[in-house]
Amino acid sequence: MESPKNSTPPVLLNRELSWLTFNRRVLQEAQNPDVPLLERLKFLAIFSSNLDEYFKVRVATLRRLVKLKKKTRAKLGEDPGEQLKNLLDEVKRQQQEFGDTFRNEILPELGRQHIHLVAEHELNQPQREWVHQYFRDKVQDLLSPVILDDNLHHLFLKDQTVYLTFLLTRPVKEKKALEEERVLVMELPTKRHGGRFVELPAQGDERYVMFLDDVVRCCAAELFPKYQQVEVHAIKISRDAELDIQEEVSGNLMAKIKSSLQKRETGYPARLLYDPEMPKAVLRAVMQKTGIGKEELVEGSRYHNFRDFFGFPDLGLEQLKYQEQPPLPHPTLPRTSGKMLAAIAERDHLLHLPYQSFDYVTRFILEAGADPLVTNISITLYRVSAKSEIAKALLKAVKNGKQVTVVVELKARFDEESNMYWAEKLQKAGANVIFGIPDLKVHSKLLLVTRTEEDQNRLYAYFSTGNFNEVTSGIYADHGLFTADARLTREAAEVFRYFHDRQPKSGFEHLLVAPFELREKLNALIDKEIKLAKAGKDAYIILKLNALQDDRMIKKLYEASEAGVRIELLIRGISCLVPQLEGQSANIQQRGMVDRYLEHARVYVFGNNGKEKVYVASSDWMARNLDRRVEVAFPIYNDELRAEVRHLLDLQRQDNVKSRDFHNNFLGQDDPNAPQIRAQFETYAYLRKLSKQRKKTAAS
Repeated sequence: MESPKNSTPPVLLNRELSWLTFNRRVLQEAQNPDVPLLERLKFLAIFSSNLDEYFKVRVATLRRLVKLKKKTRAKLGEDPGEQLKNLLDEVKRQQQEFGDTFRNEILPELGRQHIHLVAEHELNQPQREWVHQYFRDKVQDLLSPVILDDNLHHLFLKDQTVYLTFLLTRPVKEKKALEEERVLVMELPTKRHGGRFVELPAQGDERYVMFLDDVVRCCAAELFPKYQQVEVHAIKISRDAELDIQEEVSGNLMAKIKSSLQKRETGYPARLLYDPEMPKAVLRAVMQKTGIGKEELVEGSRYHNFRDFFGFPDLGLEQLKYQEQPPLPHPTLPRTSGKMLAAIAERDHLLHLPYQSFDYVTRFILEAGADPLVTNISITLYRVSAKSEIAKALLKAVKNGKQVTVVVELKARFDEESNMYWAEKLQKAGANVIFGIPDLKVHSKLLLVTRTEEDQNRLYAYFSTGNFNEVTSGIYADHGLFTADARLTREAAEVFRYFHDRQPKSGFEHLLVAPFELREKLNALIDKEIKLAKAGKDAYIILKLNALQDDRMIKKLYEASEAGVRIELLIRGISCLVPQLEGQSANIQQRGMVDRYLEHARVYVFGNNGKEKVYVASSDWMARNLDRRVEVAFPIYNDELRAEVRHLLDLQRQDNVKSRDFHNNFLGQDDPNAPQIRAQFETYAYLRKLSKQRKKTAAS
C-alpha cells in the first residue's frame, strides 16, 4: 500500500537526544522519595553506567563522524557537529541535576537514616586514627603513583577507571633539594581492594561509610612525607567502545574479537571527567602526558564512577531496599521435580521473568541432556553470564552424547569476553559452535530440542525475549514460551538450518523472522489495520518496545494514525516518533515506564478485525533489528496464554505510578480517588494468584 501524498515531512526526534530523555527517566527514580533510599542510590549507579556507555559508543561515534570530510558529512543529513554540541549541552544539564540530587537529596536522607557518607575532613579523632590504621593495613601496599615529569613520555589511563592526581608543593628543606612542585597520578585500586567503599566502626545507632578515594586523601601526607602540602583530585577516562572489526565469519573471528577487545582498552578517548576543583596546572600535565584534547574534557565532580554505588554496603538495613519478591512457582510447569518435556508435550507454558524462576529454562536443558531419547539440542547465545549455568548444562549434554549446536554471538557489545570464554569451552568439549552470520548479529533467543518418539522426531522449543543469562533474568522483565506446537517448532528448526547452511529463508507462515520477512510482515499487519479503519471498523495497534527508531516504520505508523488507527506505544528507551501531532500522529499515544525491574520484553498487538493477533519478540523497531540482525517474533496461539499476555500488557497501559509520557511527565491519576496501579507490583500479585489457583485446583 502506498503512503498518502503529504507535503509535510514526518517529524522525527533525534535518536541521541531521545536516549538522553530515557536516561532522564532513570534519574527521576533516584529523585523519587517513594523509592527506597538504597534503591535510589542504585538508580544513580544505573544512570552513571548508562552515561558511560553512551559516551563510549554514541558520543565516540559522533566524534568520528565529525572528523569526516565536509562532503561526506553533508550526506549524513544532520550535522554531526551540531548534534554533538546539543547532546553535550543536555548531558551537562543532566549531570548538574545528578550532582544536585546526590548532594541535596540523597546525602541528607542518608543522614536522617543514620547513615553518614563521610569525607576525610569530617572525621573525628578516633575515626581519623582508625582510617590511618586501615590505610596502612589494607590500602597502602596497593598504591603505585606515577610521576608526570620529563622521564615519562606517555601516560596511559585505563578505560572506566578512577585515577587520583596528586599535586605536591612546599617541600621539606633537606640537604638534597626537592622540586618545588610535583604532579603524580595513581590508579584507585577499587578491584584489588574489594570495592569502592570502606565501612567504619559504628557509633551507637550511627553508621559511617567512606569512599576509598577519601581514605587515600586522608592519608596522602603519609605517602609523601617530604612535602608539606598534598592536593588530591580525581579523573576518569571513557574510551571509544566500537569494535574495529568486519562483521564477517571468514577467517578466525574469535581472534579478531580478542584483538579488538584489546584495542577497546586502548581506544580513542571519548571523555575525560575531571574534578572542577583540580588545579589547572595538574589538568594541563594530564592532558600533555595522555594526548587528550580540550574537546574530550568534561567537567565532573569530586567523585567519578558512580556505578560503583551498586556495591554500596546495605548495612543490614533491609527496610531501605525493595521488599524481597521471591520467584513464584509456575502454575503449569512441574515445580522442583517432574518432567519438563512431558509438561511441554501436553500444552504451551508462558514464563514471566523475573516474577517466575529462570531455573525452569536450565532444568529444561538439563533434562533434555540426560534424556536417552533426546538426540539434539540447539541454542542461540547472545549474552551469557560469567558463571553461566546454561553453558554448564550444555556441557553436560555434550558429555552425555547429545549433538549440541550453539550459535554464539561474539559481537554482543560488552559481553564478548564471557561469550568467548564459553564458546571455547563448548567447542573443546565437542559442541558444534557457530560464530554468527556474515554481516548480521544473531539477537534471537531460541532453544530447540529434538526427541525421538515412536520412531519419529518431535521438537520442543523455548522462545524468549530475554537472554539465556541467570543474572539478568533476575532484574529484566521478559517473556518466554515453552512449546511443542509443530507450527512454531518446525519454523524454529528452519532458523537453525539457516545458521548451518547460510541460505536465506522465506515463507515462514507463523514466525516473523528478520532480516527476511519481519519488516514486510509488520507492514502488512499495519496495512490491514489501515484498511479496517478506512472501512469504518475498529482498528488498533499496541506496541511494547525497548526502542522505536526506524524511520520507515515510524512513517508507517504515522500513515496508520492519519487513517484513523488507534495506536498505543509503550516505549522504555529510545523513541524517535513524536506523538499527538496534528496531521501526522494525532491518534498515537506514547508512554514509558521505569521501575524496579528493567522492562525488556517486546510485544506487538494488532486488532485484526476482532481476531486479535499477539506476537512476543526479541526485536525492537530499529533499522539494525529489522535489517541487520537475526530476530524472531513468535505468535501466542493458546487462547489462555494470549489473554495472560494481554492482561499483563493492560496493567502497564493502566499504570499511574511509574509511567511517564513522551515528555517525561508522570502519568498520575486523573481521579485522585482512583486506586493506584503500579504495573510491576500488580504483575507479581496477578501471577501469585494464578499460581495459588492452579495449586488449589490440582489439590482438589
